[in-house]
Amino acid sequence: MGRSRNPRRRQGTAQAVVESVDGGLAELVPDRDRPRAWTLLVDGAPQSHVDLDDPAFLSFEYQRRLGHVIDLAAPPGRPIHAVHLGGGAFTLARYTAATRPRSTQQVVERDAQLVQLVRRELPLDPNARVRVRSADAREGLAKIPDGWADLIIADVFSGARTPAHLTSTEFLDEVRRALKPGGLYAANLADGPPLAHLRGQIATAAARFAEPALVADPTVLRGKRFGNAVLVACDHPLPLAELTRRAASDPHPGRVLHGKDLVDFTGGAAPVTDAVAVASPEPPASVFR
Repeated sequence: MGRSRNPRRRQGTAQAVVESVDGGLAELVPDRDRPRAWTLLVDGAPQSHVDLDDPAFLSFEYQRRLGHVIDLAAPPGRPIHAVHLGGGAFTLARYTAATRPRSTQQVVERDAQLVQLVRRELPLDPNARVRVRSADAREGLAKIPDGWADLIIADVFSGARTPAHLTSTEFLDEVRRALKPGGLYAANLADGPPLAHLRGQIATAAARFAEPALVADPTVLRGKRFGNAVLVACDHPLPLAELTRRAASDPHPGRVLHGKDLVDFTGGAAPVTDAVAVASPEPPASVFR
């Protein structure tokens, strides 16, 4: 039996919005501590947090780390061309528009029903130069002109897993094609012990970019728990000192791996190709409790 696509208010929480979308059941839950802030969940998995009054506020740990990448992608305040693969509630596009006015951005989000929900309930600033395209991430990326983007961020999950076709060297070839010389690529990755997916993704990035780095909670890197890690890659020296300082000062401090430390962590993992790619692992149920 299919779910109704009519939005409804969740009982006991007058402001909450619950609606069936292409990817499952979406919930927009108000933040009790911030008057116009919302958390987006899909099938119970947290996807995004947005504060309409303060779009530069990033609540989720991994989004703060991607925010650091946005901050370091160009001199402060300078407009950039950015591509966001995976839209969620457009949190990082809103952040970029707030911190880098006049930036031109493209968001690729496959779930057209989710896009409609977010546009209706959490409208974008009309002055933000953000175009949203409902398409598969890889298909949408193929439509980006060669050398257009200063920054490409991949934050794509089907349910709670990254689709296999977004984990390969062939996918990164498309990323490189769309990036300007000197452009940055960043990806939100999720994994847990034994970290085989994460190690494979580092090896894949290292096969296509001269300078990969990884930012994550030390407990995730030690394989103590399932969690997110942010991969950053480019072909020029990364601003490692500043990235390290910012990650260390986060509410949940992160560690930056680069160079020999990253090679040692990768442990001889092989790059992933389309022929062998698989989706990222399913998180344990306890992650979202």
